Amino acid sequence: MAPRKLAAGNWKMNGDLAALSQIDALITARPDPGCDVLICPPALLIQPMKARIGAHPIALGGQDCHARAFGAHTGDIAAVQLKDAGADYVILGHSERREYHKEFDVLVNAKAKAALTAGLKPIVCVGETLAQREGGQTDKIVGDQIAGSLAGLDNNQLKDMVIAYEPVWAIGTGKTATPEQAQEMHAFIRSEITESHGEDVAKAIRIQYGGSVKPANARELLSLPDVDGALVGGASLEVRSFTEIITNTLN
Repeated sequence: MAPRKLAAGNWKMNGDLAALSQIDALITARPDPGCDVLICPPALLIQPMKARIGAHPIALGGQDCHARAFGAHTGDIAAVQLKDAGADYVILGHSERREYHKEFDVLVNAKAKAALTAGLKPIVCVGETLAQREGGQTDKIVGDQIAGSLAGLDNNQLKDMVIAYEPVWAIGTGKTATPEQAQEMHAFIRSEITESHGEDVAKAIRIQYGGSVKPANARELLSLPDVDGALVGGASLEVRSFTEIITNTLN
């Protein structure tokens, strides 16, 4: 049985308390989502957003967490603190973290373990740059990221996780992987999980696509057999576009 699809909105460093009205509009526009819906706002908005959501089936997530549960780490946020604020998920290893904060697989792996210990579901991001794709390195880069980021995790832990394939060259550029490219990479990722953790885990784990997903391209991308949802960036900031992605492609 295919896993229930997940529409996740990554607000990145956008939004303020006034933006919480977007949640009211999302609930009104889509009272029965028909799929799992997740919003990952800036960490300061998680608690007030949780209060706004109430019993409605919208989950919340952080955009990163520290590998340690507490300590002298000025400016960082622990997974247990995200959980305490009302988060259910956390994005880890996003391409922007890997590029601008120099985060490598070993750190992503440590953060994933911390998140699981805190009761959060990690969304582990993997993907190649344009230079790596044009150099024929895509499978090696993504394969190494999967192996390193998921090292030491058992089958039960993996079943509770999400992998987001985000071709770096398609994020914020307006470019999008073709359906053929997306399906090829999602199938490759699932085959890597099959090899490392078995077919049952590979079928259970959700693999999202996250590369400039918009209402105009979502239906075609998210109808692919190995695409289990979307990690949506800019289009998730506007209720109409995010609702259209949910309505037209994920239920």
